[in-house]
Amino acid sequence: MSLQQGLDGVDVARVQRRTVGVLGGGVALAGLGVTVGITAGGLLARDVAGTEAASGLGTTAGVLGAAVLAVPLARISDSAGRRAGLAVGYGISVAGAVVTVVAAAASSLPLLLLGLFLFGASTACGLQSRYAAADLATPERRGRDLSLVVWATTLGSVVGPNLALPGAGLGEALGLPALGGVFALSAAVFAVVAIGFLVLLRPDPLLLSRRVGGQPTGPRPRRATGAALRAVWATPHGPLGLVSVVVAHSVMVGVMVMTPLHIGHGGGSADAVLRLVGLVISIHVAGMYLFSPLVGMVVDRAGAPAVAAGGGLLLLLAAAVAGTAAPTSSVQLSLGLLLLGLGWSCGLIAGSALVTASVGPDLRATAQGGTDLLMGLGAALAGVVGGPLLAWGGFGLVSAVSALLVVPLALVWVRTARAQRPR
Repeated sequence: MSLQQGLDGVDVARVQRRTVGVLGGGVALAGLGVTVGITAGGLLARDVAGTEAASGLGTTAGVLGAAVLAVPLARISDSAGRRAGLAVGYGISVAGAVVTVVAAAASSLPLLLLGLFLFGASTACGLQSRYAAADLATPERRGRDLSLVVWATTLGSVVGPNLALPGAGLGEALGLPALGGVFALSAAVFAVVAIGFLVLLRPDPLLLSRRVGGQPTGPRPRRATGAALRAVWATPHGPLGLVSVVVAHSVMVGVMVMTPLHIGHGGGSADAVLRLVGLVISIHVAGMYLFSPLVGMVVDRAGAPAVAAGGGLLLLLAAAVAGTAAPTSSVQLSLGLLLLGLGWSCGLIAGSALVTASVGPDLRATAQGGTDLLMGLGAALAGVVGGPLLAWGGFGLVSAVSALLVVPLALVWVRTARAQRPR
């Protein structure tokens, strides 16, 4: 039975349209909380630690949280459906934002890192939402449906960084450190999104896709994540999908998280720095999400491998443009971060489509959670080394080292292309 045939009176095509709409609305709102936290996380860690060498720890904790929490959230989705997994994830994000506010008030670095780690669940949920949009999609529309949810993040993600300054004012009004107020806003946003998914994401797309396809349900055995990733790697295009997602996310995080600190080296008042950071990161986030429907259409028509290759080239160009920009060069930094976002969009959407197509619904959620774990670990490593690289050789060195990560993508792409040539 195909995904578009009815089951027990259910119009699957109609459910899919509703699912994409609910997911899009949820991630659009959640994007406000995610990106405003990304903007302030590194700066808050620097202020609490009192040293710039530890500045990358804040963002790295969030990225690592997104990676580690992706697997248990995927397991919840695997056994109880996407609705449960996303609601639990955003609930964890609320707790993380609250802990971060308390840590800012107490000026405790360990507590701050714990809060930001839990806060990373919001990123994991945003990433898993794109997979939820593909659960009921037909193969010829998988790229477009997936990309529509990625695109929906544009609204909240572009506006979010510019709320850092108002959030700082809220923190001061509440008697908190200025940046603590930013995370109070995030907590409220994530709570609304969690409740919205619980109420509106019915019927569950993953569970319905399994019913339509006659696939088994229930929890997976131990070490299921590793088995699912091996199944992806054993397919013709699975390795390219995995590597594309991991490389795109790692390069993007490696350059992006150090950008606010690079801008801070230009001097000026704290308000001026926050305004410039908000502008540059907003343009970067627009590059990540705004053009994603177009990227999805190209994936469906030209093929995901071609889009993955284009994403790698854009990442290289972005590193060259951003890495040579002065801290006060708003135009060049904005251009470099825009290209960085476009490269990420191409790599993520193309890679996600390849991973999703490489396994059936019975392994899909587990494989997707494992993919997000790998991409998060790669990004966390990029964030960890970013602070010392910035202190040692400046933003140019950070960008150059990040660009080297594109090499594995090129190697896997060449191997895949050779394997597909007719003998």
